[in-house]
Amino acid sequence: MEYLSFNGVSPTVHESAFVARGAVLIGDVTVGEQSSVWFNAVLRGDNEPITIGAQSNVQDGCVLHTDPGFPTVLGNRVTTGHNVVLHGCRVDDTATIGMAATVLNGAVVGEGAMVAANALVLEGFEIPPGTLAAGVPAKVRRDLTEADIDRFRQNAEGYVERSRLYLKGAG
Repeated sequence: MEYLSFNGVSPTVHESAFVARGAVLIGDVTVGEQSSVWFNAVLRGDNEPITIGAQSNVQDGCVLHTDPGFPTVLGNRVTTGHNVVLHGCRVDDTATIGMAATVLNGAVVGEGAMVAANALVLEGFEIPPGTLAAGVPAKVRRDLTEADIDRFRQNAEGYVERSRLYLKGAG
């Protein structure tokens, strides 16, 4: 892992968080309690802050960035799949972003919502809580089922546990 200061501001990582080798955190980045940032992720807080809540995971190869006036904020227990791009957006608690999805400036992913793999969430688009958005551009397709919600919860909990193992040196 590499932490770089930018304009006199350095990343802040909670002592219980895991940041993998090869991940790069730059500038105004905050990683919350029991959260994880995985291999080759880049979090570049050089325009606005990037804030990650508790027990969230930013998986391998993700890019999180900002534009002036557009911070990137992840709530608690958010899952961000491999190779996701989050740019100046807000992802609320327990939401899941599928692999290789892109969420652009000013977009909001509501609490417990899911963005499907490879979806493109356009600037300013709001995904309501508890719904699935998919496609290019992303559109709301349906409400999530209890089975969906349970599967996403288990995945997020698995990343918290996996990060604990890595912190103990099991990886």
